Amino acid sequence: MSLYLGIDLGTSGCRCCVIDADADVQAESRTTLGTPQSRGSRLEQDPQDWWVALAGALDALQGQVPLEAVAALAIDATSATLLLADARGRPLTPALMYNDARAVDQAREISARAPAESAAHGASSSLAKLLYLQATAAAGKARFALHQADWLSGRLAGRYGVTDENNALKLGYDPVTRGWPGWLDGLAVERRLLPEVVPAGRPLGALTAAYCRRWGFAPGTRIVSGTTDSTAGFIATGAGRGEAVTALGSTLVLKVRAARPVFAPDYGVYSHRLGDDWLVGGASNSGGNVLRRFFSKAEIERLSAGLQPERPTGLDYYPLPSPGERFPENNPGLQPRMTPRPDDDSRFLQGLLEGIAAIEQRGYRLLEQLGAPYPRRVQTVGGGAINEPWRRIRETLLGVPVIAARHQEAAYGAALLARQGLTGPRQTP
Repeated sequence: MSLYLGIDLGTSGCRCCVIDADADVQAESRTTLGTPQSRGSRLEQDPQDWWVALAGALDALQGQVPLEAVAALAIDATSATLLLADARGRPLTPALMYNDARAVDQAREISARAPAESAAHGASSSLAKLLYLQATAAAGKARFALHQADWLSGRLAGRYGVTDENNALKLGYDPVTRGWPGWLDGLAVERRLLPEVVPAGRPLGALTAAYCRRWGFAPGTRIVSGTTDSTAGFIATGAGRGEAVTALGSTLVLKVRAARPVFAPDYGVYSHRLGDDWLVGGASNSGGNVLRRFFSKAEIERLSAGLQPERPTGLDYYPLPSPGERFPENNPGLQPRMTPRPDDDSRFLQGLLEGIAAIEQRGYRLLEQLGAPYPRRVQTVGGGAINEPWRRIRETLLGVPVIAARHQEAAYGAALLARQGLTGPRQTP
């Protein structure tokens, strides 16, 4: 029986998930990861900390399943986390984390050169970080600019300098033409540092003999190109073309799987390539952060039992944690609208949930107007996925079936990529 391993390196730890050929979970493990060093807009992490976390998660898998049965593995990690490494893959700089925003001057340079629809805009983009790192003393010895997943996959394979199309997006890669664009030269980007780009889910090479011996993998165990953590989370749901995934976490993130890309920078709408399809998405500032301002998790669970989804409150809220919204309304001055507050806490909670659901519905309608399909079904991930009254409110507003995703862990999505790399695309159960 062949097994497939997915590895997810997140902000707080490393998770591993092993599935079989039928995509059933056979084993899981998790290790913690220390918080990045923070100084104002600077957030850094030692790549060696990632390796320690990954090694610990693999150690924890031993004994759960026969790792010699693992045919392939894939890694997902945070988007736009970048470091410079030498020809042997040794880090020459700390990793600038996905939310490191020090490269303000470099972002201005990018803004003057890059097309508006490029995902490389902003001080936290991979490209802004690369331009910043090119000006450091380490750049002279550097051979590779590597994202988090690139460095880990490279270390396991003993071969560096390859990334996937999703991680490459914020480095300036053009997913439509599938190449590095000419406008990068106007920024004096050192092309020798840019990685080779391959689609997610493509075989890259084999696990080194030393690591096969360390963890008991069979010689020749394949390493498959991974993706970003958010894309892996989408893949985990198994959503097909025309289906959407709503993440009800701290913020509200919408993604629909489409046949064509959509780029609308004014609304923060972007597209990730996934095989022959595209993940078209946008993110609202609304979401769980607003709910937590008023209620604890326990209070939300208790009050939800008394909600009446069939009887709308008519409160017409636009829940925001602070002024400003980009999607589905591009208005940096948009004020939160959460008054009047009724005396009944259950009614107030229902009004907030209805307001977030209305933003979700507007978001999918906007994506449809921009060229994406209106979803035929919506799967839900995140903490709000298990709230049944909220699901019914959303289903009524959206007018399509709304379900909680059976799988939503990024590590599971990475395991599906590993399976795809050897067997080709297949439906998840």
